[in-house]
Amino acid sequence: MELAAKIRPASDNDLAAIVEIYAHYVRNGTVTFEIDPPGHAEIARRRAEVEAHGLPYLVAEVEGVVLGYAYAVPYRPRRAYRFTVEESIYIGPAHTRRGLGRLLLPALIEACERWGARQMVAVIGGSDNLASVRLHERFGFRHAGVLRSVGFKFGRWLDSVLMQRTLGAGDTTMPREIDI
Repeated sequence: MELAAKIRPASDNDLAAIVEIYAHYVRNGTVTFEIDPPGHAEIARRRAEVEAHGLPYLVAEVEGVVLGYAYAVPYRPRRAYRFTVEESIYIGPAHTRRGLGRLLLPALIEACERWGARQMVAVIGGSDNLASVRLHERFGFRHAGVLRSVGFKFGRWLDSVLMQRTLGAGDTTMPREIDI
């Protein structure tokens, strides 16, 4: 059953839920290659860094409960990459396959377009993460490649699937300057 969630910018009050959601995937999944779950202070620092760039950090909530979140970061630190962002989406394990990704991803795309990004990259943990691949395909991402066996977690080698989507006018016009 699809959830009618509210998508909004994350606040300090959301950090505990974000920490809990992410920790689940660090401990139990291969969608992130992180091995040890970061604590509250580290997640707060990461969120502040995203927001310092003016990029979106969104949550999906139902009746005041955060069920998922998404954010975008600069793709790489070198200035030439300043019009490209990398996105991440995490849904609470009890709420997957209920449409939250289909609400968060377009909201994230729209916010990044307003920010001035022209390309969005998804780095998907594990070639077997078909739900994430299909979600991204649904919103116009194209396969850009697979990095074979670049991660090692839970005693096995893992791939990263790279997908990419043009934002706004993409490379057809000159961008307005972004200071990151």
